[in-house]
Amino acid sequence: MNRFTLLLVLPLGLAACVEETSTGMSKTPNAAEQACLRDVTQVTNNPDVALLGSEFSEAGTLVRVGVGDTRAPWQCIAYSDGTTDGIQSLTNEGTL
Repeated sequence: MNRFTLLLVLPLGLAACVEETSTGMSKTPNAAEQACLRDVTQVTNNPDVALLGSEFSEAGTLVRVGVGDTRAPWQCIAYSDGTTDGIQSLTNEGTL
């Protein structure tokens, strides 16, 4: 297999592993997204959260959440059993 063929095959293989979903105002969050919205709300003690997007994989769904009126970015990993992990701010707090 030459380098050109490898470059064509590699992205196709990766696309099967991760599904990116972007959200619009009319999209209803799925169960994984709802779990992260719930838990980010609890961790931040801020009920003003919005779904920014998610990436599904068999290992877990990575969910991006906007918090507050500035939609400060947070992320969370949701699992099929309704649990979450890895809730963290994506804001560079060293520059605040």
